[in-house]
Amino acid sequence: MSRFSQPDPELNHRLSRRGMLGVAAGATAAALLGAAAPANAATNRSATPATTSGTKGRGRPVLPPGRLGIQLYSLRDKVSTLGFGPVFAELERYGYDEVEFAGYTQGSAGPITLAQLKRLARNHGLNPIGSHVGYYSDDPNAYTFAQNLTKVLDDAQALGLKHIGTASGPFRYGSTVDAWKRAAEDFNTYGAAARARGMKFYQHNHSEEFSFATDNPKVRLYDVLLKETDPDLVHLEMDIYWAYVGQFRFSKRPDGTPAPFEPLNYVLRQPDRYPLFHVKDGESDPSNPYGYNMTDVGDGDIDYQRFISAVTRLRGHRLAHHWQAEHDNPAESFTFARRSSAHLHSLREKC
Repeated sequence: MSRFSQPDPELNHRLSRRGMLGVAAGATAAALLGAAAPANAATNRSATPATTSGTKGRGRPVLPPGRLGIQLYSLRDKVSTLGFGPVFAELERYGYDEVEFAGYTQGSAGPITLAQLKRLARNHGLNPIGSHVGYYSDDPNAYTFAQNLTKVLDDAQALGLKHIGTASGPFRYGSTVDAWKRAAEDFNTYGAAARARGMKFYQHNHSEEFSFATDNPKVRLYDVLLKETDPDLVHLEMDIYWAYVGQFRFSKRPDGTPAPFEPLNYVLRQPDRYPLFHVKDGESDPSNPYGYNMTDVGDGDIDYQRFISAVTRLRGHRLAHHWQAEHDNPAESFTFARRSSAHLHSLREKC
């Protein structure tokens, strides 16, 4: 259970995902198999992703080669029903290069070992780039960093991951400055253990990280996290959508005074701290308490041509980052994956 001073439905939803890939979605098996049928015809990745109306001129592709991934939480319904194999075949066909895990089980498709999972991904030209694991639990046997750090790192190493992280917020001890300093100490510990094995530990944000400390409303909690974690040990995976939701929600302090911020500026100030990104889109909707309605990538109002270009234009950073498409609850997950890849591949830098 979360320990926030005030309930946040977004975070409560995201922190409850621990068994996520083992839970089947409500779609019928017949519908899922129908959606997966093209995977049987996928023999290589020579097919270029379909272009979309998102093409921006004839300049250099905005998306660096070999750096498009997808967070498999977006495809949990397909993984839990079809298994990883058909899902990986579709992702290969759509032009993906990498996958980020959100659990290593595949439901009704039967058991799979980590060695088999690693081999299956590589057979489809997919690089396992990272994984989300829980931060802590009251259950001493839970598969989390706090309760089973060695096991978590053993599994990540077996999969050949270069990054291992958590999508849980640093709210374990509360929402005060000192509480986040304590969480930062935990993260430094996990980061040191990951680095000893040749991996990078990372934390994935939601919008609540950009809120203000309950004991000092002039202090943004995300700034505490950045200041108190060792940049050589703790890295960040910016979920760009949730960062812009944070901008909408927390551009004013609790007393109403302005406190504007630009998510992109966090990255430009410390680009080495952000090896991974979640590319998630949303339509602006000021009537929504979060400011956006989540959409497939390319259907929303977040300017990914601007954001990705700004990061990859930094000297030495063209290939330094990994871009993971995601949608928390897509209407049809294969369609989301296909359309998001097509849109991102279509983007061109302005001449």
